[in-house]
Amino acid sequence: MNYVLSEYYRNQAKKLILSDTHHQEGEIFWRSPSNIALIKYWGKKDLQIPTNPSLSFSLSNSYTDTKIKFQTNNVTEKQSIEFFFNNQKQQEFERRICNFFEIIEKFEPFLKKLKLTVYSTNSFPHSAGIASSASAMSSIALGICSIENKLFGTLHSPADFYKKASFLARLGSGSACRSIHNGYNLWGYCDVIENSSDEIAIPINHLVNDIFFNLRDTILIISKKKKKISSSLGHNLMQNHIFAEARYNKAFTNLYNLLSALRSGDLISFSEIVRNEALMLHSLMMSSEPPFILMQPQTLSIIDSIENFCIDTKIPITYTLDAGPNIHLIYHNNYHRQVLDFIQNSIFNTINQENIIFDQLGGGCQLLSEK
Repeated sequence: MNYVLSEYYRNQAKKLILSDTHHQEGEIFWRSPSNIALIKYWGKKDLQIPTNPSLSFSLSNSYTDTKIKFQTNNVTEKQSIEFFFNNQKQQEFERRICNFFEIIEKFEPFLKKLKLTVYSTNSFPHSAGIASSASAMSSIALGICSIENKLFGTLHSPADFYKKASFLARLGSGSACRSIHNGYNLWGYCDVIENSSDEIAIPINHLVNDIFFNLRDTILIISKKKKKISSSLGHNLMQNHIFAEARYNKAFTNLYNLLSALRSGDLISFSEIVRNEALMLHSLMMSSEPPFILMQPQTLSIIDSIENFCIDTKIPITYTLDAGPNIHLIYHNNYHRQVLDFIQNSIFNTINQENIIFDQLGGGCQLLSEK
């Protein structure tokens, strides 16, 4: 595939070089939501390019706030970055940000002449089964675009601004590119969706029936422990996976069918496809070489309870999981009371109430302040 945006931003980078006499400082403060993938991407190519498109919706109450203080640093051409999480020095993520900035310097060469201090906080507990890297990296990418705009005035158009933010966020964490816009987002080229791209995520709310804008996502935290295997390693194991080709074909089929369900307002088909994607993701992990299992006994127990609840009540609730043991219970707001009763009667005996996060489909990123 011809990576048009990569080439375009690489050419534009020639205009984003600070002179030795340029002196400026400022502060940017962005909020960015996490998102939950309904169609999963599992496997990628170079430059964080997905092997199949993914579709997600942004969350409302689960977000990352990131403040970036910057000033020109003419003493050295090397990176100068400090990272604080909850006002505590966080060296592991600081190294990840440094690696991220090294990757994007070809598109944002001014970064190597800046001294940056990054302060980040999450609205949700760490390791709570919510994609913190998505909200964290997207908020950082938004901050970088704001700094570029302050220094060079290159991203005045909102469309241009958010397109570049999604492009940069993807290079930090693939799913982060889907945390820029509100509602439903598609990442990856799809022949039936205009302007879809492997390089950015695009909003597709105009293709979605109104019924799907009232979804809740109740997150059931089975474990807060660090995953046994990183998502990056899991993606790499797909390169030689025995079921890789079948998976990618099925991902496209599920995507087309989900898009149809979203357009028509078909909650039942929506629920079946989302559940299928979650279970297929974990079956791919279990059939990798070497295999790995991220579900836990409590995960399977709760899934069984959910399945039985759906059979008994005929209520079209569904669930999904990312690369971990925690469950996202997704349902229409009309069924909130029934689902709360179900959780109280069937889930509290498996996990504690403090390990349940009530969220819903929500808005996109937000500029909180700029100085």
